[in-house]
Amino acid sequence: MLNREDFIFTIGYDGPIAVVDKQAKKKFGKLSTKELAEKGLFRPAYSSAVYSGNKEEIELVAEVYSRLQGRPVDVSSMDRLFGVSLVDVKRSLLI
Repeated sequence: MLNREDFIFTIGYDGPIAVVDKQAKKKFGKLSTKELAEKGLFRPAYSSAVYSGNKEEIELVAEVYSRLQGRPVDVSSMDRLFGVSLVDVKRSLLI
């Protein structure tokens, strides 16, 4: 499994290798899920919540996203909305 920072800034996969946004990881990698959401980085925030497995964090991201969008978002649709799911990948490539 990838470490948290690699997982939340994965932008795609090249076979069994996760492709990671190196600049975003360096700039925002240490932020908490809440801090990422408050900065408007919803995909990384949701990825962080999924990685932690904490339902409260997932609900927090949904709440902040809903507030900014002006309409409620269903927590069950967030995986599809942000294109995030846990994948068992061992290596990452920073670009």
